[in-house]
Amino acid sequence: MSSESVLRIVWVYPDLLSTYGDRGNMLILTRRGELRGIDVRCDEVRSDQRVPAEGDIYLLAGGEDAPQTLAAERLLADGGLRRAVDRGAVVFAVCAGYQLVGESFAARDRQYAGLDLFDLRSDRGASRAVGELAGTVDAELGLPTLTGFENHGGRTSLGPGVRPLATVAVGVGNDGHTEGAWTTGLLGTYAHGPALSRNPALADLLLRWATGREDLEPLDDIWHERLRAERLNAIGVT
Repeated sequence: MSSESVLRIVWVYPDLLSTYGDRGNMLILTRRGELRGIDVRCDEVRSDQRVPAEGDIYLLAGGEDAPQTLAAERLLADGGLRRAVDRGAVVFAVCAGYQLVGESFAARDRQYAGLDLFDLRSDRGASRAVGELAGTVDAELGLPTLTGFENHGGRTSLGPGVRPLATVAVGVGNDGHTEGAWTTGLLGTYAHGPALSRNPALADLLLRWATGREDLEPLDDIWHERLRAERLNAIGVT
């Protein structure tokens, strides 16, 4: 957490990367922090602005091919996100944002250089993955079943530097077998929903990473749990 004891959340390029309600991830993190007495500051950094390296949590969301490639180009030139990761900031990346933080990704019938923050590469799949996405989260994270909605044409291969976020039960995710990727401080997923509303425990994991607090008090998650139950029951996942 920053030296002034403010949790600084940075939403990267909302003018380019913002689909399927992914702005909700910022709102969920902010609310869950504030309910625990954490002073939270949110910065929405547009693509014509410098990405500050002083943030605590960086959010990258979904987007179409052209905005995704432009975002990658500008983030590579800017360097702020790389500097933030080097100093220990947390990154949560969804869909197009997840692909572009890897080594490379496919868009507009060619490969583009990613930010190389994650040890992964993305290419085009034979068909588009659209629909509900669910899976069993890596046991080391201690989280319940992942639930979300996916809509992407990519397939993602993970290198040895990261672990899958989940094993797929329904949907496609990375490749029909695994979904997302994580290493301490960095987490990516194909799940929209928004992901942190459907998976509040995942939001709390990001808050623990960013604040160093392992003792986050529990919150009343009755409405989150009703949403989770409805979505998981609809696809026959318990």
